[in-house]
Amino acid sequence: MNTPASFSLSDPEMLHHRFMKQALNEAEKAAEAGEVPVGAVIVYNNRIIGRGHNQVELLTDPTAHAEMIALSAALEYLGEKYLPDCTLYVTLEPCPMCAGALVWAKLGKMVFAALDDKAGACGSIFNIAAHRTLNHQIEIIHGIMEKESEHLLSSFFRDLRGG
Repeated sequence: MNTPASFSLSDPEMLHHRFMKQALNEAEKAAEAGEVPVGAVIVYNNRIIGRGHNQVELLTDPTAHAEMIALSAALEYLGEKYLPDCTLYVTLEPCPMCAGALVWAKLGKMVFAALDDKAGACGSIFNIAAHRTLNHQIEIIHGIMEKESEHLLSSFFRDLRGG
């Protein structure tokens, strides 16, 4: 009997929310550290194999984005240079640098929460992740837990500006 509290691990919507919640937890860690609150997890066979949150300020490294940190962890975990059977969950649409790295890693799927109308490279301003002239295109889903991510980002920037 299927009760409202139960769900199948094959239910994509439930899985997307489950893993996006983990990405939001990473984003909250970034916010607590004074970093722009973006978090990411990479999933393989319904298991998180890479986590990351922005650490640009901590590491004084403009490439220390959540996606890059999660990507490095996942690649190390699998001992591979490509991730075709993996899914990235990230709270904000990746920038051009991150989108390019994800294409080079041949990531299978990306699920992101909020659009980034200032630097988005997966549909907002550019679409590097699905550009047909590149050697790989990533399947993209967006809008999962979008409001939660937008709230975290807007609260962070409001507090940063003292308002």
